[in-house]
Amino acid sequence: MNIKSILFGSAAALIAVTGARAADAVVVAEPEAVEYVRVCDAYGAGFFYIPGTETCLKISGYLRYDAVGGDDVYSGGELGTWWKRSRATVRFDARSETELGTLRSYIETRFQYTNGVNATELPQAYIELGGFRIGVSDEIYGSWTGYAGGVINDDVINYQSATTNQVSYTFTGGNGFSAIIAAEQGSAITYPTGGTVDHRIDDYMPHVLAGAKFEQAWGSISGVVGYDSRVEEWAGKLRLDVKFSDTVSAFVMGGYQSDWDDSTSANGNWFGTWYGDYAIWGGLTAKVSEKATVNGQVAYEEDGTWAAALNVQYELVPGLVITPEIDYTKFDGQRGNDDAFGGMIRFQRNF
Repeated sequence: MNIKSILFGSAAALIAVTGARAADAVVVAEPEAVEYVRVCDAYGAGFFYIPGTETCLKISGYLRYDAVGGDDVYSGGELGTWWKRSRATVRFDARSETELGTLRSYIETRFQYTNGVNATELPQAYIELGGFRIGVSDEIYGSWTGYAGGVINDDVINYQSATTNQVSYTFTGGNGFSAIIAAEQGSAITYPTGGTVDHRIDDYMPHVLAGAKFEQAWGSISGVVGYDSRVEEWAGKLRLDVKFSDTVSAFVMGGYQSDWDDSTSANGNWFGTWYGDYAIWGGLTAKVSEKATVNGQVAYEEDGTWAAALNVQYELVPGLVITPEIDYTKFDGQRGNDDAFGGMIRFQRNF
């Protein structure tokens, strides 16, 4: 065998092997199309479609840091050191349209670290269909008429209770009118002067309430009344909001409760959480620049206590708000007879 025969034989073998490998070549599958997240603009900014569904979801929340010093404006006495809290809140808002109206589920989770103690809370978790709601949320007597002013310590003289399991129905008209009826379970509340009062129902009769609201471009007027089935007492509240301009607004709110008992730390009424038969709150908000908003509030309860607060909300950069606040309480009656002056600063990153 000469060298030419060897070369021709090697070439033939190489061609044969190459042909066999080509016949057994792996076929690569085409990549599947990626379904990108679609914006859902039916319910406002921040919603997107959950891939593969017609349900819209919004994820939002905030990270907050509070530092408080001076006196305890809720119960008097000097704090003596810094009171600090870090809180992270995440909200999930899912909505879709059905033949019975908008189906919504809302969840708010809260994680906080207060003076060295960790806590996890679920202040909001409810289902809505049309105007029907069931689940846990802020007590409606406080939330229906709106929270007090833009100050942080707006409830030194309290106008609301706490979160509770509830069932409600809200009617919304097309002319700014809305109304609500609801039933609530209640919860246990610890009062500033000490002691915890159990406001949970103890039979099958719930706490009941009803409210109405009328909103227009100039502001709104709202009212709510509630009946505590456990102590068989009631409370009512009225509020007026006025928009003087695009930058200045004010509110005044008054509450009354039946048969307040000044011999105890609280009369046990789930709705009327102030001291005395009546209480009044008033506040002003003024946007003084593109970044700064000033909020002030004054409140009084019949038992004799005054409370005032003033702050400036300053948006350092979009999404980051710094709020220094000063607070003053003049205690009288059952809550004491002293003055308390305190201050705090809040850093909050919203998303």
